[in-house]
Amino acid sequence: MEQYLSPGLVISLIVVAIGIFIIAKGLVIVRQSEVMVIERLGSFNRILESGVNIIIPFIERPRPITMIRYVRMGEDYHPVMSDEVRIDRRETVMDFPGQPVVTTDNVTVKINGALYYQIIDPRRAVYEVANMSQAVEVLAKTTLRSVVGKMELDKLFESRSEVNNAIQAEMEEAASKWGVKLTRVEVQDISMPEEVEEAMRLQMAAERKRRATVTEAEGEKSAAIAMAQGQRESAILNAQGDKESAILRAQGEQESIRLVLSAMGDSEENKQTVIGYLLGQSYIKVLPNMAKEGERVFVPYESSALLGSMGMFRELAGNPEDTVRQHLQRDGLRGGLVGSAGNS
Repeated sequence: MEQYLSPGLVISLIVVAIGIFIIAKGLVIVRQSEVMVIERLGSFNRILESGVNIIIPFIERPRPITMIRYVRMGEDYHPVMSDEVRIDRRETVMDFPGQPVVTTDNVTVKINGALYYQIIDPRRAVYEVANMSQAVEVLAKTTLRSVVGKMELDKLFESRSEVNNAIQAEMEEAASKWGVKLTRVEVQDISMPEEVEEAMRLQMAAERKRRATVTEAEGEKSAAIAMAQGQRESAILNAQGDKESAILRAQGEQESIRLVLSAMGDSEENKQTVIGYLLGQSYIKVLPNMAKEGERVFVPYESSALLGSMGMFRELAGNPEDTVRQHLQRDGLRGGLVGSAGNS
């Protein structure tokens, strides 16, 4: 006997199948660091966080967000656009291709940059801008041209960090309206025309040569200064030595004259005798130089007196005590000589 399904059973099976389908369509699992923007009948309803969530099929649906990414094919980058219902809240990097930029000194350079951003408000990222990633990219390129266009080429190479900070500061206000936070901007590569690179190489070579010349000149200057200081100090020391030697000689001569005068007596005649001896000695020292420099030598009229005084002092030098004693005996000063000798 052939069996047939009752209408009630068929209806039950249909209801169960529809329920399973509804549950399958309404059950949404959101992964960590992702969110979904849910619309109910075309209007914003809520944001689904990570975990298991339930939506009403055909009434509620996720709102997709348009994202643009660059895929490298050979040596060029090609943009790829996609609609994604799951919004990634992690930090994302956008490596956009090189852009031609003209500096203030009319040099066209090609700058390749990278932009790091993070979606902090998914609702704004979906409803405040039509294509969030494309808007961020265009804003980054425009700001890059604006910032670099105010700088010279040399300044651009020296201050990349300043360029990065300036671009980020100008983009933050506009990006915050779209629910996007810019973490950092990096200028990766700067390409220049070949003629500009060659000119810069020549300039760098000339600069290195100039620095080497300056360093060599400074070294020679320091050596000359050190040599001059050494010669100056040597001359000062020599002069001090000559001065001290002259002082000592003068003190010795003064002391010898004082002793002779004290031995001979402090009379005016003895003083004149000593003075005559000194003058004669100085004259004799000068005579060789006078003979070398000139053809004639003039001898003073009183030269015999001077030579006589010197002869007397030569006798003193040969046996000074006996000779002085003889002179003192002649002058009647023997007792004074003995007294002075005893005191010495």
